Amino acid sequence: MWRLGFFFHDMAFGLLTVFIPLYVITFQDTSILGGPMLALGVMTAIAIFCSIPASYLWGYLCDKTRHYKRFILLSFASIALILFLMTLPFAQNLLVFIGLYVAMQFLHVAHESPKNVLVTEHYSRNNWERSFGFYEGLTEIGFIIGLAAGMVMFGTTIAFSLLANYSFYLCSILNVVALVLAVCLIADPLMIFERRLVGIERKLDFSNRGFEGSARLMDGLRWDGSLRQDRFSSFAIAIVLFSLATGIFFTPLPVYLQQVFGGQSEYVYLAYILNSIGATVGYFLIRSKANSMDIRKNMPRYILLRSLLLFSLTAVVMYMFLPTVMTCVILVILGFSYAMYYIMMLSLSMEIIPQGKAGIFDGMVGLGSAIGALAGPFIAATLSYDLVFFITGILFLLAFAVIKIFK
Repeated sequence: MWRLGFFFHDMAFGLLTVFIPLYVITFQDTSILGGPMLALGVMTAIAIFCSIPASYLWGYLCDKTRHYKRFILLSFASIALILFLMTLPFAQNLLVFIGLYVAMQFLHVAHESPKNVLVTEHYSRNNWERSFGFYEGLTEIGFIIGLAAGMVMFGTTIAFSLLANYSFYLCSILNVVALVLAVCLIADPLMIFERRLVGIERKLDFSNRGFEGSARLMDGLRWDGSLRQDRFSSFAIAIVLFSLATGIFFTPLPVYLQQVFGGQSEYVYLAYILNSIGATVGYFLIRSKANSMDIRKNMPRYILLRSLLLFSLTAVVMYMFLPTVMTCVILVILGFSYAMYYIMMLSLSMEIIPQGKAGIFDGMVGLGSAIGALAGPFIAATLSYDLVFFITGILFLLAFAVIKIFK
């Protein structure tokens, strides 16, 4: 039940995911940042860069104080307030709006690390993938509902400026609902030990394999085991490369989709809904299959799949091969592959990253996403969308190579 507040929070962000990029490019003064696409990239990059130290800060504070609920409440309350402020006349200035958006992202990540800790400390290691899968699947349904609300709203004949205010009001109210539910349903764990216990188990397992191998080799027997451990460096590089590719692809995507659909914003929401449906299927599938899956063996495969899908999308754009249909199909499979990758990587990160540094995972994701958010719109504005997709495919391929070869 404690996840219910996050359901409404993600419902709001489902609507905002497509709406914010389309809203920013309508500002009249985007020339001060080099034009609509570059203004979008600058705003998104600044927000994500600011969220990187915030991830470390909130992760450190929640582990240091062992109070996780208060940071979730801070996140929901501040987002509700900032979204309301975006409806006021002074926020019609682009630079003011960017300042509010950056502040919102800085405070938004306050709930990420506490949420991850709640999952890992409320459940044993064997159930982490199932618990993360259920959480992400539930919130993705909320995300889809938010996207559907956006599609319905932007399918009407109401003026865009009026729709913008309605969107901000609705998302602010949804975060107030999330705040009330979080106050009522979330409780801090009584004991914090599961992540530390997993770390001890990893060390004992490594020592046991060492003793077993030594004993067999001294007896002249063959030993097929391994003393290889997960390397944090390759793990971190793979996360940054993956999030960099994702940032380059998704930041300019709403504008590209608007062009594909002939300027009809409601179909942009529909494309995102299809992507989220694929992700939802992935989240619930891994929840049911988690105990029978080897996450270290399967995770690289889904990174490779995303690479191949982006190369396919490049070909679709270059040769104009059913661009509308093929783009939607590829988005569905991209959503599915992301869900599988994300749950596996998140569970593995909670093993590798020590207690007290819960924000490292979000910080690494933020680093890649920030660079990608700046690079994606720049490449799209100065070169072409097919090059955006091709570069994204290359980066996913590099992430696959790092995690596969150097793990």
